[in-house]
Amino acid sequence: MEEKEQQLSISIPVISASPSGDLDLEACSFPPKLSILTGFHAGYFRISLSLCGQALLWKTLSEPGTDARGLRHVVRMLPSAAFVLLWSIALASLVLLCALYACRCLFKFRNVQAEFLHHVGVNYLFAPWISWLLLLQSASFLRPGSSAAYDALWWVFSVPILVLDLKIYGQWFTKGRRFLSAVANPTSQMTVIANLVGARAAAKMGREEVATCMFAVGIAHYLVLFVTLYQRFEGSNSLPVMLRPVFFLFIAASSTASLAWSSISGSFDTASKMLFYLSLFLLASLVSRPALFRRSMRRFNIAWWAYSFPLSMVALAATEYAQEVTGGVPNALMLLLAVLSVLVIVVLMGFTAVKTGDLLPRGDDDPFVPSHQIAPAA
Repeated sequence: MEEKEQQLSISIPVISASPSGDLDLEACSFPPKLSILTGFHAGYFRISLSLCGQALLWKTLSEPGTDARGLRHVVRMLPSAAFVLLWSIALASLVLLCALYACRCLFKFRNVQAEFLHHVGVNYLFAPWISWLLLLQSASFLRPGSSAAYDALWWVFSVPILVLDLKIYGQWFTKGRRFLSAVANPTSQMTVIANLVGARAAAKMGREEVATCMFAVGIAHYLVLFVTLYQRFEGSNSLPVMLRPVFFLFIAASSTASLAWSSISGSFDTASKMLFYLSLFLLASLVSRPALFRRSMRRFNIAWWAYSFPLSMVALAATEYAQEVTGGVPNALMLLLAVLSVLVIVVLMGFTAVKTGDLLPRGDDDPFVPSHQIAPAA
């Protein structure tokens, strides 16, 4: 109680008036800047995930393929400046989001702690590291296995994932059989996706043992998580209606697993195909149930960006599948998913530009911290 009174006595003079009784404009302008950080959270990294995933998709499509008549041939006809622009936009968005979250850690550390303890918020703490790994793989000036910078950056972006793994998976393993069923929700798959993206990046640079290790950790917990969510599909009940687009992470997890195993094994083999087919089944299951997302689509919000990243990953898996299984159907499937992925991200970027006010966090609305724990702001 004394601590709360001390915090209250500190915050009120800063946001009200100067000792002389005159209104201090500088003091009044400072809290709104901090109030934005109150509403800002790791879920905003959905934007960088989508852009970085799209950059990796188009880099893969621009690489030489076996079918000269396929989509890859059309993409290679585009000017290289288009890919540089897309990669630069992804980098700029990721740097901006990281800078904002660093400020949140500095000025709103209590809110970050609450986010770390939240059953949804903690999962998106993996998102910035996934974004950096995707951006690393899509960089045209860094070659995996032949660049020391690539290897060093991989370790910088992967070590935080392993540290978070110990926290998340350690809780699942040690806190009893009912703990996972209580906290599991579709966003929990972000923990799995992080390991699988790291495994794919490690395999690309020739670190097969490290890649296999990360893949094993990720896929083992994916199986446990998938069964838990499948059996009690009440994970939607623990999520606000506006977060229902995160159900598309089911597609992202299986697609990323397919890509990771393909990189480790060296070919899009039977295991990779099985995971890809699972992705298609999950995509069809979600698309055929639009009523699940109807209420979440009434007003634009940051959760809408949850549609884009999974579609980019399944489109990326489709390009690998079309490379291995030649024919009209695989190429048509690759074209359909790639076009759908592009259309979704273009629409999201348009809505973000037009409805920026709906996307920006509200100063007095932190989704993870109870209102009585947030210092008052003007």
